[in-house]
Amino acid sequence: MSEKILYDKITNIMSTFKEKRIFKLFACVFAFLLLSACSSSLGWGVLLWSIEDPPIPSGTVLQVFLKSNINKVWVAGIPRHLIDEKTENDKIEIPLDHLDFFSRKSSADKRAKEFSEFAAIYAENLQDGLPVRNNPDNNARRVYRLRLGEIVKILKQVDGTPAISSTGAPLPGEWYQVLTEDGSTGYCFSYRLKLFSHTDWQLAPVASVAGENVLDSDLEDILSKTWSSESYHNMLIENKINLEELRNNWRFDPGQETGIARIFMPDINRTFNHTAIVPDGTRAWRFEGADLFMELRSETTIAVKYLDSGQTKTLLFVSLPTPLDDLIVQESARRSRQIGIIYNNGPDFTSSNYGTINFNSNGSFSWRGFEKLSPEYIPESIEGDGTILMNLFLSENLGVQYDGAFTMRFTNTEGRPHLLQCMYVIDNQGFRLEIVPDYCIDEITVMRRASLPMVLYFYKD
Repeated sequence: MSEKILYDKITNIMSTFKEKRIFKLFACVFAFLLLSACSSSLGWGVLLWSIEDPPIPSGTVLQVFLKSNINKVWVAGIPRHLIDEKTENDKIEIPLDHLDFFSRKSSADKRAKEFSEFAAIYAENLQDGLPVRNNPDNNARRVYRLRLGEIVKILKQVDGTPAISSTGAPLPGEWYQVLTEDGSTGYCFSYRLKLFSHTDWQLAPVASVAGENVLDSDLEDILSKTWSSESYHNMLIENKINLEELRNNWRFDPGQETGIARIFMPDINRTFNHTAIVPDGTRAWRFEGADLFMELRSETTIAVKYLDSGQTKTLLFVSLPTPLDDLIVQESARRSRQIGIIYNNGPDFTSSNYGTINFNSNGSFSWRGFEKLSPEYIPESIEGDGTILMNLFLSENLGVQYDGAFTMRFTNTEGRPHLLQCMYVIDNQGFRLEIVPDYCIDEITVMRRASLPMVLYFYKD
């Protein structure tokens, strides 16, 4: 039986014993067997990530006794100078990815010597979502996305494709091979990393080889976040998500890495070339080389000012509590559930006056026999096929009277699609539709009923 199998088997057996007397007896047997299993060396390893207790710094060469693929750890010996009368065990478990293993000590010593330059160097991530890539190139595949403030271990400096700003000059920084705490490895550019040394259990900043910029904490916070249109924040407050607007991704991008700031809003698509972002008062900054200014109003709101035909214009942008992509997924799922409710209560509904509507689970529909609604509500050229868009919301007053509102988007082969906006109620017998004219709708919210409501009732088929 191999040492690993013995270690894992004994560990699993030990967990099944719950009676104290049996456990004490088995503990003695376990200690004896484990001591026997660990008496011979499996090899040697170089510690990549420091251990706090006992204090073993990264770069230390350790004797390795066992490898457990089940627990995903190495069992290594604690250096003798760290063992005293208070030490209960002379061995320690180390995550597999936190140690480079070698069968020969000479190979481990060689690796430790190569690693010594960066053994004590770590880095803090200053930008939420900073990518770790599979090669030192900004176009390489992303293998990991760092959280703001996440700590990584620097393994070595490598040559890579230079990161270039909009002016054609290389961005300050270097490519490093990094190790995350959970064991992921890859390459990260240091422009948004803050390097520090972990020596003698003290932290000290490390100056970048390329002289990376040191930014004030408020600006670091701004540059680490995504800034979206203030209207998106209002959508969240009102719980009325305009999915089409979210997909437009209206935003402000400071362009700290490219040297190109961008305002992307309805009817505004402006870019600003700049060479630096520098302080311009309390919690305010200017973009050198551009008529662009930025002010931090709160932790989640910034004001962006720019010149347009000699006039100063101000736009507000917010940092959303939920990533934009997640909001889109959540709203899409909500709309699908609403369509599912209608489908599950039908899917066929029939009216003696207004024909039959068949709803499909994918949101499409087919309506036949609606001639009495033509041409006032539905053009005569419409065949009756289309898609349900759950893009409307109800005012507070209407919300207690109706189940919801949607837009019926009819396919029209002779021109652009025809839209019919409706409120609806589902009951035990069928489906009630009420046509809503445009003047009753404020953006995406149905505010009132029509002065002469057109109500259609369909029974379950």
